[in-house]
Amino acid sequence: MSQRVALVHDWLTGYRGGEKVLAALCALYPDAEIFTLVHLPGSVGAQIESHPIHTSILQKLPNSQVHYRRYLPLFPLAIEALDLSGFDLVISTSHAVAKGCRPAPGARHISYVHTPMRYIWDQFEAYFGPGRAGLATRMAAHLVAPVLRRWDVASTSRVDAIITNSRFVSARCARVWGRAADAVVYPPVETSRFLPAANLTSEERSSRGYALIVSALVPYKRVDLAVRAFTRAGRRLIVAGGGPELSKLSNLAGPTVQLLGAVSDGELLRLFQHAAFFVLPGEEDFGIAPVEAQSCGRPVLALGLGGALETVRDAANSSGAPTGQFFAEPTEESLLDALPEIDRLARESESAATRTWAEQFSADRFGKELAAQLARLLA
Repeated sequence: MSQRVALVHDWLTGYRGGEKVLAALCALYPDAEIFTLVHLPGSVGAQIESHPIHTSILQKLPNSQVHYRRYLPLFPLAIEALDLSGFDLVISTSHAVAKGCRPAPGARHISYVHTPMRYIWDQFEAYFGPGRAGLATRMAAHLVAPVLRRWDVASTSRVDAIITNSRFVSARCARVWGRAADAVVYPPVETSRFLPAANLTSEERSSRGYALIVSALVPYKRVDLAVRAFTRAGRRLIVAGGGPELSKLSNLAGPTVQLLGAVSDGELLRLFQHAAFFVLPGEEDFGIAPVEAQSCGRPVLALGLGGALETVRDAANSSGAPTGQFFAEPTEESLLDALPEIDRLARESESAATRTWAEQFSADRFGKELAAQLARLLA
């Protein structure tokens, strides 16, 4: 009798890093069924959309496919109510509540964890601090957060094994759940698609006068920090990506900062290839976009915390040719102090060496490594 597999994902409303991991799982388990809180049809690509997708009770609530975060207090109830009976293996991909699903008795459950729920742990102030939300929302969040934290810790007992997307996230799991990862598998980066620009003309090389951010525009990404810093310095910055912070960032941006919103795949590649350098202003769990930039041969200016310490090679902290420059603190001054060194790297670093470093995070590597770790953990 063949094994029935359920893939549980927080929500399916766009195609980002978490969905790339889910797509790889779909390729490993072509007959799997997908369970999620809410699904916006057509938003996550053919690989995922081709599988049967089951949604929670939240799907029927007003505007839940767009404003799902408003229903945060209901997330645990909704994820627990998913009917996973009849499935022998459950694999959750979780950055919120997916790992808290309830597998059938006797079923195995492995969770690929992007992070413990950031809204209630490390990034609580970024989402619900002063200036980030209205008074009523902040008061409600302070009431609900302790309940969600207790649930988040307790529901970890439903997971047989944890895989995290970085050593940094494994340490966070140990800190907030009292349980580190059983394995670390870096997420997939499409290095085969993100290639350095070929045969740039001298004019094109000289036009590399902009820094680039590619990011969802949400509070913890700290795009506001970079927008203020580059506005203050009168330096050119291009920001690609959409999200709830777009209006706020537009108000902060000076004439040298351009916010493009969402861009096409072709435009995204061109932006990476022609940028002077990439900017990662916030603490990331892993950070796929900076690896995509390095895959295109472009160096990275990154806050020296979190996943960047594993994905960017800084001259002061690593052996081998540097692929980026860290700034020490999440302040405008610290970022601006690092600009001379990243400018030098942008002029002098070898694109081929930077790309070679990035290839260790390739999508091909991910599929093989994940399959091997799943086999080991299920043995």
